[in-house]
Amino acid sequence: MSRNGRFTIGLAALAITLVADQASKDWVLNGLRLPDLGSVPVFPGLSLTMVWNHGITFGLLSSSETWGGLVLAVVALGVVAALGAWMWRAERTGVVLALGAVAGGAIGNVIDRLRFGAVVDFLHAYAWGWSWYVFNVADAAIVCGVAALVIDGMLHPDRLAAARPEK
Repeated sequence: MSRNGRFTIGLAALAITLVADQASKDWVLNGLRLPDLGSVPVFPGLSLTMVWNHGITFGLLSSSETWGGLVLAVVALGVVAALGAWMWRAERTGVVLALGAVAGGAIGNVIDRLRFGAVVDFLHAYAWGWSWYVFNVADAAIVCGVAALVIDGMLHPDRLAAARPEK
């Protein structure tokens, strides 16, 4: 497949991730009205629970300051630009799909940060006294995309070695 073809697939993954993320957040906020409900059990081990995340992944670097959210948004957009460049150079379809998912998720969370000053998180998984952080579709896409990139790197270590500069 040509570079343009792979890049187009990556952009499609980005667009699908972004649309799924924003549509789910719109439904949670305006359809279900989760901010008014607080939490809704879906089935044992999963609830829809409203959380406004003012920080980055898992609430790290939380800040209610407006400038903090803008800084995080700018950094995220810089990462998206780097992912786009990587996506353009990538030689395997799986890599461009993973990069598209990560970029789409990052853009989805940037949109929230710019619209609301915080990211809309609402998926809450728990079991046997254990509770995971509340997350969203964008976060899931980022984690799955990064996991796919790590697995790809493990399956194709020769590609990583070839990309390193010589000493």
